[in-house]
Amino acid sequence: MPQEQWSKKRERQYEHIKEGLEDRGRDEDEAEEIAARTVNKERARHGEAKQASRASTEDISSSRRGGLRSHAGAGGRTRDQLYAEAKRKNIKGRSSMTKAELEKAVGR
Repeated sequence: MPQEQWSKKRERQYEHIKEGLEDRGRDEDEAEEIAARTVNKERARHGEAKQASRASTEDISSSRRGGLRSHAGAGGRTRDQLYAEAKRKNIKGRSSMTKAELEKAVGR
């Protein structure tokens, strides 16, 4: 799905985001859409796009927002993120576990 007007850097960024989302259990179509939206927002923030919405340029950056969500801050990782890790680790009974139980099971 990389766009023709994207630079090589943006194409690499798109692939990296898409692969990361697929590794976390997102289906390919959803991963492609999220990756494209993220890259386009970054392009807008850096003045690489012809048009940009105000939200794209004034909102918190995608990388910062992701960083805030990925660590054990206010809520830590989401239940879905914990579930995906439990699935990778083949933890039995994960489908009926609460977020707290998943946190304990994956060891974080």
